[in-house]
Amino acid sequence: MGLDDKIKHGAEEAAGKAKEFVGDKTDNERLEAEGQAEQAEAKVKQAGDHVEDAAHDAKTAFTG
Repeated sequence: MGLDDKIKHGAEEAAGKAKEFVGDKTDNERLEAEGQAEQAEAKVKQAGDHVEDAAHDAKTAFTG
C-alpha cells in the first residue's frame, strides 16, 4: 500500500468530517449523513491499509 493511498484515505475521512460538521451546523441531515458515510468508507479503506501493511511486515519478518 502506497503512501499516496494512505494520504488519500485520510483526506477522504477529513472531507467526511467536514461534511458532517457543516450538515450539523446547518441542520441538513442529508449532508450530515453523507459525511458520516464517507468517514465510515474511509475508515474501512484505512483498515485495509493496515492489514496490507501487517501482511507485508509478516512477509518481511519471515524472508529477512
